[in-house]
Amino acid sequence: MAMDNLFSFESLSALLTLSLMEIVLGIDNIIFVAILTGRLPKDRQAFGRSLGISLALITRILLLLSLSWLMGLTSELFSLGDHGFSMRDLILIGGGLFLVAKATFEIHHKIEGEGDEGEAAASHMQANSFHWIMVQIMLLDIVFSLDSVITAIGMVQQIVIMIIAMVIAMFVMLASAGSISAFVEKHPTVKILALSFLILIGVVLIVEGMGGHVGKGYIYFAMFFSLAVEMLNMRYRQNKKSKKA
Repeated sequence: MAMDNLFSFESLSALLTLSLMEIVLGIDNIIFVAILTGRLPKDRQAFGRSLGISLALITRILLLLSLSWLMGLTSELFSLGDHGFSMRDLILIGGGLFLVAKATFEIHHKIEGEGDEGEAAASHMQANSFHWIMVQIMLLDIVFSLDSVITAIGMVQQIVIMIIAMVIAMFVMLASAGSISAFVEKHPTVKILALSFLILIGVVLIVEGMGGHVGKGYIYFAMFFSLAVEMLNMRYRQNKKSKKA
């Protein structure tokens, strides 16, 4: 692709649109990374977030550079009833099931809590679970990257623009991951809301793997609406405490 075409109005418009789309699609990835790395010791959380998001970028670029293999994922492997299943479908279903199970476990852990012995064991496990957490992030990165890359291919034809847009989205994610993680950890109700959102994303992945389709716009609208309501609740509780004080 010639450099003059890269800086044309059409290319810059496509780059801006795709960058915004990649940032939006990266929200669920940021939430998942923030919640998982929240289990790490404090001094390793920032490194874990940066590494997890960087792995997501590497996964997306590798998928873009292997388009022929990526397109082969949509080839039918077998069929059940009227629906044929491809490798992409199986990856989406597997990732969806994993996301639902992981988010459900985290909600249970958050609601039930642990005793002193449980907290000590959890702290010991956190210190030795960095690699396991990175493995989980990499597995979900593959699932989220499929969605992101397929969206990019549908919007833009030039691989250079796709890669630049993903790099821009990664820097935005890196810049916001710390504040998002701190906010989620500071407010337990927001963390439960974020985990519930991940369950919803997991269900959507399973539905899409089964041949259905759910508009992402509805999901993100529901997420932001729920977050707005929770922000109002937080403001109400804060005002109530101030009046009592």
